[in-house]
Amino acid sequence: MQKPLTFAVPKGRILDEALPVMARAGIVPEAAFHDKKNRALSFASDDGAMRIIRVRAFDVATFVAHGAAQMGIVGSDVVEEFNYPELYAPVDLDIGHCRLSVAEPADRAGTGSAQGHVSHLRVATKYPNLTRRHFESRGIQAECVKLNGAMELAPGLGLAGRIVDLVSTGQTLKDNGLVETDRIIAISARLVVNRAALKTDERVGALVDAFRAIAAAGKAA
Repeated sequence: MQKPLTFAVPKGRILDEALPVMARAGIVPEAAFHDKKNRALSFASDDGAMRIIRVRAFDVATFVAHGAAQMGIVGSDVVEEFNYPELYAPVDLDIGHCRLSVAEPADRAGTGSAQGHVSHLRVATKYPNLTRRHFESRGIQAECVKLNGAMELAPGLGLAGRIVDLVSTGQTLKDNGLVETDRIIAISARLVVNRAALKTDERVGALVDAFRAIAAAGKAA
């Protein structure tokens, strides 16, 4: 009997949109998955054919890249930030849309790097690799201060002059006196697959085909 596949999903913003897409591909978590009081991280699918793990978005990429999970769903920001060679992202699911942007205090916007006047910046972000590449392309050295949340506090408390973070509506930036000054990448959720698992387990390939068909049908609708 084959061992169940492990499918990794992210906590947070993408999950609510991902669950209906997963259901169309035949991946439906057991009832306990939806119990908000349940602190478990691993669940069976309702048919018992899969194990579904619910972890932080960055950890989805790590579990899949290292083969602990064979497949998962995560934002393209995470795929780009880690750039794991064993992580393959074959399907854009066209959900979880947002963007990775640079923001700074509203009263300082339009000065400094925007005018090409600086060669070094301190930036608060949880995306140091994407941040450094973005500023390097503009001839600026970015010193990245790694934060996992509360990014918007950094400029006002003197930790960093700018932040790089996910932006959806921009309301959080506005509420904290910040404005978006540059967009780094547009983001959507991707199906991610472990390359070795794709080559060795036909179930993985079949699910990739199923998700690809679902994405194509969504675009055609």
